[in-house]
Amino acid sequence: MSIESLSKNIRNHVSGTTLEELAMIHIFDGAMGTMLQAGGLEAGGCPELMNIDHPEVVRHIHEAYIEAGATIIETNTFGASRLKLDHYGLEDRVEELNTAAVRIAKEAAGTRAKVAGSMGPTGRFISPLGDLDFEEAYACFKEQASALAKAGVDFFIIETCIDIQEMRAALLASKEVAPAIPVICQLTYSDDGRTVTGTDPQSAAIILSHMGADIIGVNCSLGPEQLVPIVKTLAASCDCPISVQPNAGMPQLVDGVTHFPMGPEDFGSWGPKLLAAGATYLGGCCGTTPAHIRALRAALEGQAEPVREPLPKRLWLASRSRSVCVDKDLPTVLIGERINPTGRKKLAAEIREGSLLSVKKEAVNQVKAGARLLDVNMGVAGIDATKAMKQAVTEIAQLTDAPLAIDTSDAAALEAGLRAYPGRALINSVTAEDDRIRDFLPLAKKYGAAILCLPITEDGVPKTAEDRLKAIEYIVGKAKENGLNDGDFLLDALVMTVSADKNACREVLKTLQLYRQRLGYPSTMGLSNISFGLPNRPLINSTFFAMCLAAGLDAPIMNPYDESMQKALKASAALLGDDPCGLAFSQDEANLAVPKKAAVMKTTDLPILDAIKQAVIEGEKDVIVGLVVQALQEGKSSNEITEKGLTAAMTEIGEDFGSGRMFLPQVLLSAETMRAAFDKLKELIPASAEADKGTFVIATVKGDVHDLGKNITGALLANSGFKVIDLGKDVEADTIVETALEQNADVVGLAALMTTTMPQIDKVIDKLRRAGARAKVMIGGAAVTQDYADSCGADAYAADGVKAVKLAKQIVGVE
Repeated sequence: MSIESLSKNIRNHVSGTTLEELAMIHIFDGAMGTMLQAGGLEAGGCPELMNIDHPEVVRHIHEAYIEAGATIIETNTFGASRLKLDHYGLEDRVEELNTAAVRIAKEAAGTRAKVAGSMGPTGRFISPLGDLDFEEAYACFKEQASALAKAGVDFFIIETCIDIQEMRAALLASKEVAPAIPVICQLTYSDDGRTVTGTDPQSAAIILSHMGADIIGVNCSLGPEQLVPIVKTLAASCDCPISVQPNAGMPQLVDGVTHFPMGPEDFGSWGPKLLAAGATYLGGCCGTTPAHIRALRAALEGQAEPVREPLPKRLWLASRSRSVCVDKDLPTVLIGERINPTGRKKLAAEIREGSLLSVKKEAVNQVKAGARLLDVNMGVAGIDATKAMKQAVTEIAQLTDAPLAIDTSDAAALEAGLRAYPGRALINSVTAEDDRIRDFLPLAKKYGAAILCLPITEDGVPKTAEDRLKAIEYIVGKAKENGLNDGDFLLDALVMTVSADKNACREVLKTLQLYRQRLGYPSTMGLSNISFGLPNRPLINSTFFAMCLAAGLDAPIMNPYDESMQKALKASAALLGDDPCGLAFSQDEANLAVPKKAAVMKTTDLPILDAIKQAVIEGEKDVIVGLVVQALQEGKSSNEITEKGLTAAMTEIGEDFGSGRMFLPQVLLSAETMRAAFDKLKELIPASAEADKGTFVIATVKGDVHDLGKNITGALLANSGFKVIDLGKDVEADTIVETALEQNADVVGLAALMTTTMPQIDKVIDKLRRAGARAKVMIGGAAVTQDYADSCGADAYAADGVKAVKLAKQIVGVE
């Protein structure tokens, strides 16, 4: 479809958005902030207040983009949420500012374009990464979405998010407020192809598409060339329309003026390439102007929509940073069963006492042993199941990248786990019983979860394979009535014990075969029940396992530490052709004669300093204090503990973070663990070398209201033993200098996200030097580069918080 015919279609249907329209080519507008600054917005001023004080400026911007060819314009409400407006003392004017913005946009659009209500991030991380509660974030987005919907937007557009959990909160809120308004979800990726908190495009697409996002995309941070592969991955990972709004290249500061290197023609030339990659919603972000949008539209004129074949309906699950597919044509996926207190008195006792130490150890160790999914069951009598499930899911999700199966019969606990989980979970399980159908299926739809279908009916357990198939067909039918689809189901064959029923094994094998022949969905089951009451259970279990794999088992729920089961899996893979010619099996057998480190290593098995290092790396906050005490009792000095345990751990973490093997959630957890160790050392040896390493004053410069990266850096520095004085955001140069002098600071850290505020860094450095401050200056932020650091006279440039800690230690002479 051409742009002209698209525009005609929009004029005919501006009052509503149809499914057909979603698939067409649409043109967004470009940057709003730089246009507002050109229209009189002062540095550090509230952009959204222009909707009230200077509506004519905002309207003129909208009209300029429409004249340039935009068919969708975004409201001037990117920061019009309660949490963002609080910085300006405008938190009680959310509805007023959003309503005014929509009115201006609709007046400018008329019948020429549609209006998307823009919602940007809160600027804070949701717990446990930060101090913002999920429900507070949800309420914040719900308030803004309500105002936008009431004012009459055609779309919601949630954009520039760097954390999938914040995006989930915003999407849930938008769908709650106005289910009929299409929602566009756009994350922002770094040049490594992941968000700051580690989410890759494939995982994002899986999570958001199943939660009901109508359009999924990417905006900001990078230029169009860098976004082409991200668009391709998004398009290959979901059936939703894909959107893209690149920057006009990476911003540069030239003679104190912000400059985006990509001109309109160059920017526009990438339009067809982004379209071919799969995007049908295209526009601009930072640095783009009406001229850029005009060039983009011209380049897309006459271009055909990309042909996207429907994706195969496979079962995909995802954590924050990893996606896993369960399918008959792919290798077997192990589901770790060990986070389950049933029959485990010690684990049940810990959960009852509120301790998750063993739960977290089981999560980490099962993944090391080969589990790709983790079942999480908090079923202990007499506890608050909802609280326990939320806490367990939250902490496990921060420790491992394995997607989770939430295992509970309590609907409230299930929702708590689904709401807390920053990924796409599996619900274990949905039976054919009325209460499970009624309570669990709507939750699966709301949170985008897949379901494990268990063939139990109101009459109990069906004995025959045919009856189990009927029960499964009933569950699947009801699930589809609730909006679930192919690709949302994992079928349990339901293992009974052969000591009580001689046909138990045969019926399981028949059930697996029927599932594959009749439905084609992947299958699962717990294995160990088959051998209950029999001698030599490992032999029975491993033999049964091999038989089930041959019959079509795709995702066994099992103990991944069980060596006999692992051997059966490897041998079966060779026999069934999943391991061609038995090459992997042969290699594994050849390695048996070579001594090797166990897959699962407990900190208690290690020398004490190595145990401290391992505890920090794995974020074991619950055990680190005890290990520090033990080390002191064994005669280790505080310096040994610090250098060979804590510092060594953070060095390794820094290397893993820099190479992409570890992501921000794990880094923050490790930093908290290290801080607990420092605090204990200070308590036991107040005059030890573990006193604060130095004083670090940190601030976001005047005119810049972004502080997320600064907050991360401050937390990592504090947890590494520095005394951190955080002055906040939008801080005057004189305030920074006065504080540095008063505190005799060793280091002053300056952050600037925008190129328009980067000149403030020069000002602060000049004033520090003139005042005779001894502090070294470290700078960072999205727009800051090493070249700029060299030119402005900074002593160090840190690209991220981990690097900042390393440089700070070098500056004060402890590394």
